Amino acid sequence: MKHYKPTTKSQRGRVSLNYRAMLSGHAPTKSLLKGGRRMGGRNSFGRITVRHQGGGHKQRHRDVDFRFDKKNIPARIASIEYDPFRSAFIGLAVYKDGEKRYVLLPRGVAVGGTFIVSETAPLTLGNRLPLGKIPVGTFVYNIELKPGNGARLARSAGNHCEIVAQDAGYTHVKLPSTEVRRIIDTAWASVGEVSNEEHRLVVIGKAGRNRWKGKRPTVRGTAMNPVDHPHGGGEGRQGRGLRRAKTMWGKPSGKGQKTRHPKKYPNVFIVSRRKVGKRK
Repeated sequence: MKHYKPTTKSQRGRVSLNYRAMLSGHAPTKSLLKGGRRMGGRNSFGRITVRHQGGGHKQRHRDVDFRFDKKNIPARIASIEYDPFRSAFIGLAVYKDGEKRYVLLPRGVAVGGTFIVSETAPLTLGNRLPLGKIPVGTFVYNIELKPGNGARLARSAGNHCEIVAQDAGYTHVKLPSTEVRRIIDTAWASVGEVSNEEHRLVVIGKAGRNRWKGKRPTVRGTAMNPVDHPHGGGEGRQGRGLRRAKTMWGKPSGKGQKTRHPKKYPNVFIVSRRKVGKRK
């Protein structure tokens, strides 16, 4: 981590990652890059559908492989690179047949490290196996929910899930939220934890850095008028006047309130719900 001298108000307390020490310094592979039109949180009618988006530095998408459909072909990590669209680092995997793909990098893997996607792969860092072949107590990331559908769980920096049980064709996986969920044991997962675990320690330092990232300001509901938000209005500074906090559209939000639909179809796969409240 890099700490800065308080030469300005925004530098005081600022903490950032030491990218020079973490990344290999290679330029992105052009064949795996693609641009895209920026929408600024707006739909095809020009209406804002996602708030707090817009502006920021120009960014190019990296085509990251989450399906891992090249089975039984060893690959070598040729570079460690930054991806502006995710908190974790990505690595350029060069397969033995010459094909290049970007993959999510696990913690502890350096340039020159190898991995393989195989049902008989050894239980080493970065290797990818079906959940049913991974023993209880192993940390995994990049987990599929359905076989061949691509990784969906544990993809952000420093995240991992834990295999807690194998039962009747299903694997019980403890998610970062503490929820325990059943996943079919033919779905694939990678061994290890996601890289860049220090991402959570970053202190932005000033509002302008968020604007560089394309994040626009968040206005509090209590600072709005009643026509704009359920918390708005009142003479001077007022409390929200409601027992439950609400979103701009009147839906319950925050303060430990459950917003999940009680009849959502994946509910049958949840063994134990996530623990709500402060973690001890």
